[in-house]
Amino acid sequence: FFFFFFFQAEDGIRDFCLSRGLGDVYKRQVFMSCEDLEKKAASLRSDIVKMVYTAKSGHPGGSLSVLEILMALYYKKANIDPSNPNYENRDRIILSKGHAAPALYAVLADKGYFNKEDLLTFRKLGSHLQGQPDMKKTPGVDINTGSLGQGVSVAMGLAMAAKHLKKGYKVYAIVGDGELQEGLTWEAAMAAAHYKLDNFTVLLDNNGLQIDGKNEDVMDIGDITAKYKTFGFTCYEADGHNICDIVNALDKPFCGKPKFIRCKTIKGKGISFMQDNAGWHGKAPSEDEYKKAMEELGVLFNG
Repeated sequence: FFFFFFFQAEDGIRDFCLSRGLGDVYKRQVFMSCEDLEKKAASLRSDIVKMVYTAKSGHPGGSLSVLEILMALYYKKANIDPSNPNYENRDRIILSKGHAAPALYAVLADKGYFNKEDLLTFRKLGSHLQGQPDMKKTPGVDINTGSLGQGVSVAMGLAMAAKHLKKGYKVYAIVGDGELQEGLTWEAAMAAAHYKLDNFTVLLDNNGLQIDGKNEDVMDIGDITAKYKTFGFTCYEADGHNICDIVNALDKPFCGKPKFIRCKTIKGKGISFMQDNAGWHGKAPSEDEYKKAMEELGVLFNG
């Protein structure tokens, strides 16, 4: 049987607590409207910029572009429990483009996986928040990622394991468009389709840029949705900065096949001088740039 508890949070967000009997894990999910989440995105972007500025290194561009994709999963779609990060039947969320770790850390801290103050230790010696996600150090990280193509491949393996073990969890892998130039990515796609992994979704942060410039100039990935469809995926497209549009794509059927969602995004989203600029793939802002970024995000003091 089920017990349902409702209460009103101080900030007006309704909390829904579900407890199942017979020893099942206790779950807590905060329900937020898309409008509330869009407002929260600006705050999380300020956390991303502050992390990279404080560390004097990192990858702001791709972190800012992937944020709403992570938010759609962590706030609206995935079955997760921050109070029990290793809950066996949790959905797995794999940030295969691991260099965008600042976005992941900002979301995990906001969801309560660890203290928000930890964000200021990003890339510091001894911190659990390193430049690439580490599952042995950071609560909420399911797989170590960073070497492009490996995260999505391991994610496919997790989905295959869930099928083999008859587990109900889903696996979501977030990839970058430069990452799709890696052959390993396509081996994973071929296997996912062959084994009919309809518990597996690949979301593409399609900002069109990578460290050396435009995808089309470095190695054109072409019509990527058509490629995944040819490999045997059910494919959808979404506005990568519209959380409800991403959720709608996640909710669409995929009929015994793995799913691919091309999320069209803007590198450096939210900060004028970073937007659509490959130069912000992997560098920290100066003090003046940091102040300007905070002003544009509506944060006068982000302490």
